[in-house]
Amino acid sequence: METGFGIDQFDEEGRVLMAEYPDFVLFNVYFPNGKMNSDRLNYKLEFYEAFLKKIDALKAKGKKIIFCGDVNTAHKPIDLARPEANSTISGFLPIERAWIDRVVEHGYLDSLREFHPEAGLYTWWDLKTGARARNVGWRIDYFFVQSALKKHLTSATLLPEVTGSDHCPVAITLHF
Repeated sequence: METGFGIDQFDEEGRVLMAEYPDFVLFNVYFPNGKMNSDRLNYKLEFYEAFLKKIDALKAKGKKIIFCGDVNTAHKPIDLARPEANSTISGFLPIERAWIDRVVEHGYLDSLREFHPEAGLYTWWDLKTGARARNVGWRIDYFFVQSALKKHLTSATLLPEVTGSDHCPVAITLHF
């Protein structure tokens, strides 16, 4: 198990765990939130770029990549209950969503959408407003699986019934 990805400005926040298994490398990542201010948004975008560079470098060496965690961005309008109302909020800004587009272009699959194209599937709800009870949420937690592993991916799901956090667990099943 390793922590970080070798860049001090990002590793000092303790956001990355990496574990190498025989068939893949797994990253569990808590991506930065950009809502505080423009500096924090820029930090988030720089983190995104550094992380994509890291996983692409490993992929170029023949490693198969899976990464999961709180990406802190809803990718598509289907991934949040109120996309229009949140179109200018960090977590749904075009520049943040474009990074997820690039992740997909680089050969990583949004595992949940491989099995569940429907709306209303969220992983985060605002606690202060009781949004979970009304299912007014955002899907900002993901499992991205390198397309070379698609044949091994047999399911992807959310577990909204698991409480105790403003997020719910996400899960995938792989068979080798």
